[in-house]
Amino acid sequence: MARGLLVSTQSNTTSRLILASISRISSPPRFTKIRFSLSVPSTNRSLCSRSNRQNEAVDMAGYREAFAKRMALAGLKPHHHIALGVSGGPDSIALCVLAANWKTNSTNAARHQDSGFIDGLLAIVVDHGLRAESKEEANIVSRRVLDMGIRCEITCCEWLDGRPKKGHLQEAARDRRYQIFQNVCIQHQIGVLLIAHHADDQAELFILRLSRNSGVLGLAGMAFASQLYPTYPDSTDEASNSHGILLVRPLLEFLKDDMYKICQGDNQEWVEDPTNQSALFARNRIRIALKKLSSYMLNSDIQAVISACRTTRLYVDQFCDNLINQSVTIMAQGYAVIDLEILSPSKIKDICLSKFVALVLQFISQRHRPVRGSALKSLLDYFRTFPCKTSFTAAGCYLCPAPGSKGTKVLVCCSVDFSLPSKVELFHKLSDQANKQFFLPEGAQIIADGKSHVDHLVADASEVHFLDVTSSESVLLEAKRHNILSESTYRTVLSLQRNETNNFRSKTIELSDTELKNEVESVGSSVSEALKPGQIGYFMNRFLVKWEWTQKIALDAHSIAEATSDLNLGGERKGCYWSSCLMCHNKVAEVCLMVDAHWMYLAELSQGCHLENSEMQMEQLNGKITMCADYAQISAQRALVLLKTIPVAARRGLPVLVNSQGQLLCILSIGFKHCPCLTGSAVFKPRVPLGGGHSSFI
Repeated sequence: MARGLLVSTQSNTTSRLILASISRISSPPRFTKIRFSLSVPSTNRSLCSRSNRQNEAVDMAGYREAFAKRMALAGLKPHHHIALGVSGGPDSIALCVLAANWKTNSTNAARHQDSGFIDGLLAIVVDHGLRAESKEEANIVSRRVLDMGIRCEITCCEWLDGRPKKGHLQEAARDRRYQIFQNVCIQHQIGVLLIAHHADDQAELFILRLSRNSGVLGLAGMAFASQLYPTYPDSTDEASNSHGILLVRPLLEFLKDDMYKICQGDNQEWVEDPTNQSALFARNRIRIALKKLSSYMLNSDIQAVISACRTTRLYVDQFCDNLINQSVTIMAQGYAVIDLEILSPSKIKDICLSKFVALVLQFISQRHRPVRGSALKSLLDYFRTFPCKTSFTAAGCYLCPAPGSKGTKVLVCCSVDFSLPSKVELFHKLSDQANKQFFLPEGAQIIADGKSHVDHLVADASEVHFLDVTSSESVLLEAKRHNILSESTYRTVLSLQRNETNNFRSKTIELSDTELKNEVESVGSSVSEALKPGQIGYFMNRFLVKWEWTQKIALDAHSIAEATSDLNLGGERKGCYWSSCLMCHNKVAEVCLMVDAHWMYLAELSQGCHLENSEMQMEQLNGKITMCADYAQISAQRALVLLKTIPVAARRGLPVLVNSQGQLLCILSIGFKHCPCLTGSAVFKPRVPLGGGHSSFI
């Protein structure tokens, strides 16, 4: 978020560092009740500074111990390379203090003698460029971080599409900030990013999601550990080893007051953001309201409900991981097959089956938003109808009985109706930086260690309170029934929810008919870009497509057979070679989805049709005669055999290359190509893996 300069007011709240959930790991340390005030600098822009008056000592040892436990739960050790997202506020400065101490207090990680910087620690400061003074503030924050012995990199946002509108400012800034964090981590080959979200942030998000009628999984809030995946996967033909960037929030059990005390205990200054006082943003309205109503019982009850929601989500996530491993098969052509007999959907609770279905459909469609509402209810009914006899389209996916399964298996593939309008972004040319394979050598082990800790924390179903709830209101009622939520807190939370719901509805702006029309037209009229030889395209967030053109290749009996996968073209062509054929003469191809016309073209080509076309003319060279037509015919015959092994619905999700006239050049994923001069590949590499990656909700 854009940083600002606002004087912080006095705080005398007693610190409650570790919430009840961490007590499952160890008893929380004791802390001394303290009072401290923040000095008021004279400048109008007023950077907040450390207190000038003598305060009671802060128990930094307790904070450091708690922080170290959280890092261990994430599978992190001091020798790992780690980045810190730093805004300069008390939260991120406190994160810097704790991370630096955690690093330097280990025998495996010490300051470099030459540079004076802590080994394997990098702070990333994002200058959003939304205010005139933001550059100067970023430089001030950077100097403070450098003084702590932490390397620091400042990165500026470029708003190529113009400054975001006020109502979307925080969301746009957050999205851009995380993209920058990711880019810097990849550039420096750092696989772990720490963010300073804390318990008060969770409480704000809880009320916000209540007002949006979120379910129990959404009310669980931010994950303790999750993964950020690059916009594009690595461009190699091998299966990707990348685990993404592990994002960890080690301060989720700390309160906002703890942030101030940690800064004070280490004698650090910080910046306050003036936009946090603007009622224009929902989070700010909720933050201000919670602050006015703040009491020990209110804060404790809200955190207890969040903890119960997180316990539920952890159980559901592990349950779904097991279901996916046992019942889902992902095919190399980009579709999934679900075994209903193994899945036994009629025996699965709605909340678990909903999450399972959402994960599979999000993976196949590579859409960010999960399926919800009436569409989700229809999907649950569809899966619970055994054997499966009909087809269904939802959330960008087409579902139908898998061929030959008699309805005991469901095929899930990308919907043609969903795919076609996305031609505006069919593929993206990858930059040199994006082409670099990003893989943290220790990443797999970090994630494995983190998961091993989480597995021991998964509760038995009998201890999970919210498996049968159906709405946000029922979460609150169930929490009150289990004495997690007091009656007074229940009424307060309902009031906060109603206020923000009304605020949200009053500020919702519907798109006008003109805007919708323009949006539809811009999508429908867009044309796929051309893919030239040597370029790499990422097609529909799932296929890496690349092709090359060889002007002339020598062919003998062995190379001819090899080029057609041992299909014999005839030994009499020994010593011949191909020159460029007219079919590919402009050496430009476009990527599109396979359609029925391509299938029919292959069938005709395999029978020798289209071969008299001038674009398939013969060339005579050194007295030898060679025809691209021979190669194309046999390649088409072989392709038809392979295509028959792929369900019809799934064929429509295959990427193909066509020339500028729309004529089929190749189907790389099954090996068909019109000319031996053309080589390439289409590798199924979805941006986000099935299941969404490692996460824990301790």
